[in-house]
Amino acid sequence: MGTVGTAGDAVGGSRSAEAPSQLRHPGPSCRILRVAGPLVEMEYVDGTAMYDLVSLGEVGLPGEVVAISGGVATVQSYEYTGGLAPGDTARPQSGPLSARLGPHLLGGIFDGLLRPLSGGGEWLLPGAARAGDAERTWSFVPRADTAARVSEGEVLGELRGAGPVRMRVLVPPGIGGVVERISPEGELPQDTVAAVVGDSEVRIGASWPVRRPRPVRKRGGEPTPLTTGQRVIDLLFPLARGSTVAVPGGFGTGKTVLLQQIAKWCDADVIVYVGCGERGNEMADVIAELSALEDPRTGGRLAERTVIVANTSNMPMMAREASIYTGATVAEYFRDMGLDVVVIADSTSRWAEALREFASRTGALPAEEGYPAGLASAIAAFYERAGVVTTLGGERGSVTVIGAVSPPGGDLTEPVTAHTERFVRCLWSLDRDLAYARHYPAVSWSGSFSRDAAALGARQAAAGDPAWPARRDRVAALLAEADRLADLVDLIGLGALPDQERISVLAGRLVREAVLQQSALSAQDRYCGADKTAALVDAVLAVVGRCRELVDAGVPATSVEEMDFGPVLRAREEVGPHDATGVAARREVMLARLREVR
Repeated sequence: MGTVGTAGDAVGGSRSAEAPSQLRHPGPSCRILRVAGPLVEMEYVDGTAMYDLVSLGEVGLPGEVVAISGGVATVQSYEYTGGLAPGDTARPQSGPLSARLGPHLLGGIFDGLLRPLSGGGEWLLPGAARAGDAERTWSFVPRADTAARVSEGEVLGELRGAGPVRMRVLVPPGIGGVVERISPEGELPQDTVAAVVGDSEVRIGASWPVRRPRPVRKRGGEPTPLTTGQRVIDLLFPLARGSTVAVPGGFGTGKTVLLQQIAKWCDADVIVYVGCGERGNEMADVIAELSALEDPRTGGRLAERTVIVANTSNMPMMAREASIYTGATVAEYFRDMGLDVVVIADSTSRWAEALREFASRTGALPAEEGYPAGLASAIAAFYERAGVVTTLGGERGSVTVIGAVSPPGGDLTEPVTAHTERFVRCLWSLDRDLAYARHYPAVSWSGSFSRDAAALGARQAAAGDPAWPARRDRVAALLAEADRLADLVDLIGLGALPDQERISVLAGRLVREAVLQQSALSAQDRYCGADKTAALVDAVLAVVGRCRELVDAGVPATSVEEMDFGPVLRAREEVGPHDATGVAARREVMLARLREVR
């Protein structure tokens, strides 16, 4: 069964520390009693526990035990159960659903159970083995000596040729002792034993239960910014490494494009993109763009340091529920190597809908809008897997989780959105009116927040940009004042406002169009460095300040409003992503024009 395995061999004793990828049949078989869609009832077998993996029928459909009662175990199947019938054989696997982890993940496209979706069309058949990397080899370089004593998380070797990301073979959690044997430098297949530590074999690939967070030495650390290259985020709603974000927005507000932009341009080491129940054409666009885009960090393809978990709306619904945990497990695997990882889940609403559908089939007591009563706990458990950590090996790593939320009808009070907002550090709420006005990214400056902003502001000030907090506060104040006056303008018209308030309305427009608006289609504007962002903000603030001086000196606001502010408004698309000097030159041109106004 491709890459679905059990966790029985993950740690401990004389078992292998790195489990092979096939479904095994370690326990006695039993009869299937009932089949109702993806729900299958089978005879209970002694030793079977909740969430154990089960092989169903002769083709070995993967399933998971979700209830045990009265000698009957209820299993949810992760594939279409057509052809499965009462009386067929089921085989418990004596371990939970686990993901096969290893260097093969980078640049790969997988389903919700982390089975490769590339390499042939056989994967569409129920129970068919997915094409894998069994024949692929990796250049192993030992970093530990025979007879050395090692503990969990320490480096046993490095893998060369695995892509732009530093890949290591680590001592698995729960393992420690003397290195009895370690492979010499050379080419090794993924399932080859790379070392023997104590009485445990360590392979290049690893297996880990997807619902169990990987252990760390310590959680927490000094906050550092995760740069996304999107001005509205980096300026107003900054994100720390290891933090959590929710991106709620109705249909057509640009969630997927914003998440794609972050995947392309954020300064993380590895991107794990989970397409959870989204349309297949959107996932195809993501894959095509990541494959074509040059990685600004390495000069290669961005896809080479990306892992895509695609469980689209036409794929099995139950695998959608597992895909979120699969993505988190992959991220933790790379985090344990001391890397910064970003998990993008698009969208968690589709995941919650899978929970609701499954709960209704099992007869669970429904709560708000039919969602299971444990929805809030499930959402919290997912986002809790984010964080900055000290790994078992003593290195610093992080997992940042960004989850899109698709509220029906754009209702931000519905349960998934409301519960998610309670557990995340940042909220980037997408505004329908901004999207319809073709203002992208359509992040609402009045409906969003960042609980990381204060700590990151202090960090920026200490790192050599002491004006960062004040710059952010001034922009936020200008936007708030412009929004307040917008209602008055709708009632009484712009001409009825005092001149200084008319300049406040103008200031809001300049901030929106010259700074916050950003084109994903422009080679100059799709990514913006911190230096260019600061220069754009300083240019707008300087121009607004000069406009206020003119009005104070008796110049009518009408004369100021009639000015051509093109040098400032066009600067974001006319200069390069890091060209702060070019922005400053256009600011001086605009200020020179304003000095001529009388």
